[in-house]
Amino acid sequence: MKLSAEMKAFAARLGHEFSRPDLLSRAVTHGSISGPMRDDNQRLEFLGDRVLGLVMAEALLEADRAATEGQIAPRFNALVRRETCAEVAREIEIGTVLRLGRSEMKSGGRRKEALLADAMEAVIAAVYLDAGFETARAVVRRLWGDRVKRVEVDARDPKTALQEWAQARGEPPPSYAETAREGPDHAPVFTIEVKLASGPAESATAGSKRQAEQAAAAALLKRVSE
Repeated sequence: MKLSAEMKAFAARLGHEFSRPDLLSRAVTHGSISGPMRDDNQRLEFLGDRVLGLVMAEALLEADRAATEGQIAPRFNALVRRETCAEVAREIEIGTVLRLGRSEMKSGGRRKEALLADAMEAVIAAVYLDAGFETARAVVRRLWGDRVKRVEVDARDPKTALQEWAQARGEPPPSYAETAREGPDHAPVFTIEVKLASGPAESATAGSKRQAEQAAAAALLKRVSE
């Protein structure tokens, strides 16, 4: 199988020349276009998630040899979560080579965070199957760059931190409610309100419910901690 010029350019951005181009082709094929004769990237995504996890766990242990498991775990979660994978995917422009069905194309699939993150993990798996763990590790470490060094010492996500703050004071977990949704179906914007049982509340707006919840939690946590 020969790669198109566009796919060759993507492989160059990725930093790996495939001896089995079919792996890369499968890694960027979304389930919306798969058929009896075409494999999508779901199985590769599953494998890539595990490869990424091992690489990041190893990198974090090397970066801070004195850190406890409790300190490393939130940093690990921050490095492998969907948002980070999608961020890296955007940097190497995975969206330009994604193979999508008509419905996903019309709904802006090339920009969807979930699709980008899944494809990023699938591509990692493709590199692993094509050339082994050492090569996959090198590719991941290069793409993630200094994120391992920059990850916050306390990288707990704001929702977790806010819940722990509430529980430490004998309060039930904070509640989240969608108060508004705007924009077209392929690019919705959500407004989420988070509220503590004791009364304080904050709202935030973002392109996904998760991001809006995290932003609202961060704002409320900052408010009650001051």
